[in-house]
Amino acid sequence: MLMEDKNIDNMENKSEKECCCHSSKHRSDKEYKDLMNRLSRIEGQVRGIKGMLEKDAYCPEILVQVSAVNAALNSFNKVLLANHIRTCVADDIRDGKDETVDELVKVLQKLMR
Repeated sequence: MLMEDKNIDNMENKSEKECCCHSSKHRSDKEYKDLMNRLSRIEGQVRGIKGMLEKDAYCPEILVQVSAVNAALNSFNKVLLANHIRTCVADDIRDGKDETVDELVKVLQKLMR
């Protein structure tokens, strides 16, 4: 076996055993549809703001719409975070992967900037 192959095998084994970070997450159809619907609405709101700007809308009107998009993104984050805690974090803690709590703390610190 080549040294490179051994390193890859070691990295894969290490990541499977030690890493609380998941590279992907299987979501239920309901969760997926809910998140996609939220993002589609947000996307529509952003396109609406772009249209307002193109039509030289009054600044306060645009600012109100930007505030609405920010609120919608915050709501999306809350739903996604709650789902993450209920599934990934809870499962990892039950499996004894306490480092998941550290990962969660880092994520929350980033969200609270």
